[in-house]
Amino acid sequence: MILILKADVDKDSPELTRLHEFLENFPGLNIRMVELEGETRAVREIHLIGPTHNVPEEVLAAMPGIERVVRVSTKYRQIGRHDVSFVPVGFTYNGVKFDQEGLHIFAGPCAVDTPEYVEETFKVLKGLGISTSRMGAYKPRTSPYDFQGHGAACLPWVFELAGKYDIKVIAMEVLKERHIEEITKALEDAGHPTGVMLQIGTRNAQNFELLKAVGNQSEFPVLYKRGMGLTIEESLNACEYIASEGNRNIVFCLRGVKSQMSAPHRNLADFIHVPVIHRLTRLPVCVDPSHAIGSKDRAPNGLMDIFNAAAQGVIAGANMILVECHPEPEKALCDGHQSLTPKELEMFVEDVAVAREAFEKRQNVYSQEMMKEMIS
Repeated sequence: MILILKADVDKDSPELTRLHEFLENFPGLNIRMVELEGETRAVREIHLIGPTHNVPEEVLAAMPGIERVVRVSTKYRQIGRHDVSFVPVGFTYNGVKFDQEGLHIFAGPCAVDTPEYVEETFKVLKGLGISTSRMGAYKPRTSPYDFQGHGAACLPWVFELAGKYDIKVIAMEVLKERHIEEITKALEDAGHPTGVMLQIGTRNAQNFELLKAVGNQSEFPVLYKRGMGLTIEESLNACEYIASEGNRNIVFCLRGVKSQMSAPHRNLADFIHVPVIHRLTRLPVCVDPSHAIGSKDRAPNGLMDIFNAAAQGVIAGANMILVECHPEPEKALCDGHQSLTPKELEMFVEDVAVAREAFEKRQNVYSQEMMKEMIS
């Protein structure tokens, strides 16, 4: 159960004291206050966790200081849509807005290799008007003999180059809590020339201690990648782990699921779930066509499967795209076979714009029909 407090009620208000005294009559309740930033005011909520079946909703609703009582029937207390009328969906980080309406392209190498390639990538992105990127410093690999990333050693020059080319946010995977500390220190030492979105990769999708660690800090937003073998409910509960620690600035990423039916692709694209995540939660949704497809194979018409997968996500309403690119894919130390060249990235961006326009037209058609029904 969630109690949304009136605007003038804070933690020292007598109304809140009386509320706590009343709730003491119901043993076993875990009472937690959550403060959120709304459009026009701070929104304070009391979350009641535990046996709430005998807590009288009508009595709570009549108490002074209570604006609204929400009996949550789903498991998504933190990331659900129960308070969207008070708190806007999404968040703004380092000047970039992430919500369920916009669309951002995060392009870059799966794993950082050389300063020269990173600079060339950022230069291409700036030329395309893109201020967001993906850069892997810590890279888990299936084989222990494959390139594992440069780790903290590359962070100073990656951040410096990002600032030089006006890159506002970099999606960067972390594998352990120490990596968050290393990123924080490197950003501080560099003077915060860019921002970082901490990525939870599919292999850590249920690493609950890591989920708690990224949730415990409030400096960086989190990009959570669905586990390759997890259901939507399992993955959303992992996001709930993050949010329950205090950080609700989360983007949910669909990256394909492992299936014997995915061949010849690397994974089975699950991008039809974009609107499912939208209606179940308040989270912006990302799609990762590079890891869903795993190659640069083309259809007879010349379009890459990566392009077609991305278009499926965009036309379903995706808010963010992760796509791998590299100045010289044949020399990349990780996933070069699925990385776009700068020219291919330019075509990809144009293709995404076409799909986005189609999505907006679809929305417009539906809106017009709804208006006709309301008038009639």
